[in-house]
Amino acid sequence: MKKSVKFGVIGLGNRGMSLLKSNIINLEDADITAVCDAYDDRTAAAADFVESKRGKRPYATTDYNDLIKNGGCEAVFISSSWEEHVNMSIKAMEAGVAVALEVGGAYCIEDCYRLVEAYEKTKTPFMFMENCCYDKAELLATAMHRAGIFGEVVHCSGAYAHDLRVEVTTGKEKHHYRLRNYIERNCENYPTHDLGPIAKLLNINRGNRMISLVSVASKSAGLEAYINKKAADGTLVNRDLIGQKFNQGDIVDTIITCENGETIRLKLDTTLPRSYDREFTVRGTNGSFFQSSYSVFIDGDPEDLRYDKYLATVLGNAKKYEQKYLPDIWKNITEEQLKSGHGGMDYFEFRAFLDALENGDEMPIDVYDAAAWMAVTCLSEKSIKMGGTKVDFPDFTNGKWKTRPARDVIDLTVND
Repeated sequence: MKKSVKFGVIGLGNRGMSLLKSNIINLEDADITAVCDAYDDRTAAAADFVESKRGKRPYATTDYNDLIKNGGCEAVFISSSWEEHVNMSIKAMEAGVAVALEVGGAYCIEDCYRLVEAYEKTKTPFMFMENCCYDKAELLATAMHRAGIFGEVVHCSGAYAHDLRVEVTTGKEKHHYRLRNYIERNCENYPTHDLGPIAKLLNINRGNRMISLVSVASKSAGLEAYINKKAADGTLVNRDLIGQKFNQGDIVDTIITCENGETIRLKLDTTLPRSYDREFTVRGTNGSFFQSSYSVFIDGDPEDLRYDKYLATVLGNAKKYEQKYLPDIWKNITEEQLKSGHGGMDYFEFRAFLDALENGDEMPIDVYDAAAWMAVTCLSEKSIKMGGTKVDFPDFTNGKWKTRPARDVIDLTVND
C-alpha cells in the first residue's frame, strides 16, 4: 500500500469537479482532506461527494489561502481560473505544499518568472499537469523518434482545434473564465495541449529551447455569428451577448523557432464549427507521424504515392508500430483507467505526480516547462498586436537548458 498523500483540490468548476469524480477519488493514495472554490454551492457539492465516497468530510472553504493554511494538505491540485494559477501556486509553494497545476496560458512574462523564482526559492515540488504529454499517439511518436525512426526532426505542428462556442457563450451562467478572455484578449490562449508533447519530443529546456515566435490572428466572426443564430432560433442562453464584440481571432497561427533549428507551428481554432483534433505532427528527414490519421510515413515505404495506394497502405498504419514502440502503460491500460478522464491521460498524469511526490523524484513536467509553455500566450498577444512581429522567448532556466539532461515523462526505452 502506497503512502497516503493529504490532497486538496482548489477550483471545482467543470474541470476540477470532473477530475475529482472520475480520477482523484479513485486514487487510493490521495487522501482528500480539503476542497475549495469561490462559489459555496460548488464547494458543498464537492465535500458531499467526497464524504459519500470516502466516509469522511473534507475541510471546505471558499478561500484558497484558508485551504493552504488550515486544510491539512501536503499537495494541492489547482484548477481555478487562469488568472489565479500563478498566485495560488506561489502561495502553496511558500507554505511547503506541493503543487499540481492545471494548464492555461500566462497573462504576462513577469508571472512566469515569479513562478520559477518561487520554486527555486522553496524547492517545493511542482508539476504542470499537461495530460496530452501522456496520450497514446504522442508517446508512440516520441518513442519512435527516440529510436531514430524519423531521422532528424526538423518541424512539428499541433492544434487546439475544439469547438468551444457553447462553453464560451455560457460563461456567465457557468462562471467560466473563457468568456472574458475571448472578449478582452487576442492571443494563442490555450497553447499547451499541442505544445507540451512537442516540447518534450524536441527536448525543450533540456539541450534545446524556444528562442522566438511570430503569431497572427484572423478576424473575429465565429462567436458573433453563433450568437446571432442562437438568438434567432430562441436557444441563446445569455441574451446579453447579442451585439457583443469579441477581440479573440477565430484562428490564431503561431510559429516558434528553436535553438537547434526546428520550427513548431501551433494553431488555436475554437470558435468555428468543427470536430475535435490536436493535429499532432512530426516531420523528419526519414519519415513523419500524423496523429489526425494515426499514420506513419517512412521514406520509401510505400514507394507508390498515388492517392488510392496511399489510402490503402498508409492511413491508420501507426497501429502496426504499437507492438514495438508503444509504452507499456498504454499496452496495459485498464478499463477503469480509460474512464478516468480523457481516455486515460488524466490517470497517467496524476499517477506520475503522486509517484514522484511519494518517491522524492523530479517532476516529469517541471516549473521550467510550465513557464516556457505558458509564456506562449502573452508572447503571442504581443506579436499579434504588432502585426505578426517576431518576439523573443525568455530563458527561464537562466542558461541551464544547455546542460540539463534529456528526460521524457516516462521511460521510452525500446527493448528489442
